[in-house]
Amino acid sequence: MTQVTERLFGGQTMVAPLRRVLVRAPDRAALARWREFGWRTAPEPSRLFAEHEDFCGLLADFGAEVVLGRAPIDDDPDAIYAHDVSFVSDDGAIVLRPGKDVRRVETAAARADLESAGVPVVAALAEPACAEAGDLVWLDEQTVLAGHTYRTNTSGIDVLRSALPAVNVVPLDLPHFRGPASVLHLMSVISMLDRDLAVVYPPLAPVRLLELLAEHGVRTVEVPDEEFETMGPNVLALAPRVALAAEGNPQTRQRMEAAGVDVSVYSSTELGKGDGGPTCLTRPLLRTWGG
Repeated sequence: MTQVTERLFGGQTMVAPLRRVLVRAPDRAALARWREFGWRTAPEPSRLFAEHEDFCGLLADFGAEVVLGRAPIDDDPDAIYAHDVSFVSDDGAIVLRPGKDVRRVETAAARADLESAGVPVVAALAEPACAEAGDLVWLDEQTVLAGHTYRTNTSGIDVLRSALPAVNVVPLDLPHFRGPASVLHLMSVISMLDRDLAVVYPPLAPVRLLELLAEHGVRTVEVPDEEFETMGPNVLALAPRVALAAEGNPQTRQRMEAAGVDVSVYSSTELGKGDGGPTCLTRPLLRTWGG
């Protein structure tokens, strides 16, 4: 008799149907440090918890298995942005080392949560390498775009190349924008919606990014200037042309829908105060095309 093993991780894509996803609930005690972590204003705990619960409900309603990270992390409100401290390939997970130094306490918990979820850790970054997954975008199954930013450095990109020998890791320089204290990830300016469609904020997009999208036949939905700050470009693909986006970006939503995207929205009044959108709140563990 052939034993069938359930697949628990993998999918070198941003757009295949989301099957399993890791999230982390807010920690009430950690919220007191919101200023130190650069949140825009003080979070209101009860509304934050309610928004996060509703957000996870939308993921579950879509059909994804929602895995709650439980390894302890002390005094880190940014830990709800579970995306940034790991990166998943078909071989397993890479534990990253955030460029935002106050977030480095998350790495041990990320490893523990991944292993508890059945995802092997195949590599980990160490000093001086830094990388955050907000700077890493699967353009296709064999190509990762890596933003060179204040959060992801050359050493970090080199480690990723070594850990992903069969993948073409393409570095892209992002602008200074507001400097090291402000986050500008690659995923601040692009989210993939399908193999041939992306939502993009062109004014801050690297020229080489726009060239690569055109070379790969990827059409773009442009985010207007007034919706950049409200995370218009930060959109989570639940499946090809099925997306979850933050409320408050009506023009971007209208443009995505005109391109054939089915868009659902969630309340991010509190969840977005740390400059995190739906991609930031999720660490996809498994995306598959079949089934």
